[in-house]
Amino acid sequence: MKYGESTFDIIYLLFAIISGIVILANRRDSIGKLMGSAALILGCGDAFHLVPRVFNYFIESDFTAWLGFGKLVTSITMTFFYMLIFFLHTKLFNWEEGKKKSMAICLWLLTACRIFICFLPGNHWLTGEGSVLWGCLRNIPFIAIGILIVIIYFKTRRENPLFKRMWLYVSLSFLFYIPVAVFASLLPLLGMLMLPKTVCYMLILGIFLKAKKL
Repeated sequence: MKYGESTFDIIYLLFAIISGIVILANRRDSIGKLMGSAALILGCGDAFHLVPRVFNYFIESDFTAWLGFGKLVTSITMTFFYMLIFFLHTKLFNWEEGKKKSMAICLWLLTACRIFICFLPGNHWLTGEGSVLWGCLRNIPFIAIGILIVIIYFKTRRENPLFKRMWLYVSLSFLFYIPVAVFASLLPLLGMLMLPKTVCYMLILGIFLKAKKL
């Protein structure tokens, strides 16, 4: 298991980071910058958690603090990843300025709330003493962000063929993520759901790569 999961994690990180670089190199307009930046933030942010996880399999040492810190960083970078996906939608579908501003304010407030809760000491990131309560608290605003992203991409699914499945991949990524984020402290086996969640991220990046030349 450790070899399979570690190989998958490394492939994913390389895919995400290289995708971001390729997109930024091939498309330098605002849409390309948003897609490339989102890919890089996703890959670099997840590296803080996945690299210690890989090391933990092969090195005899206590990586609890590093894994916890990595989860904190990933929690924040994932949030900014979805903010960039929101702004990508506003560029793809030419939002009215007033509507864009209102939605952006709502999402930034949810983002600020999410980050504030993530930094509260009750999360016990560095000790690995997670709880269902704190898993719920820090993910309530994150799930709200996800729901809003799904709604806006679902409404425009027929307007751009390349992005028609974006709402589906985002929905699935949250469905796989929520049980892990909330209940993994009680049932560690749920952590396996992070694999299909990661596949959803790779499918989203696949959309970005297809759109890099448009």
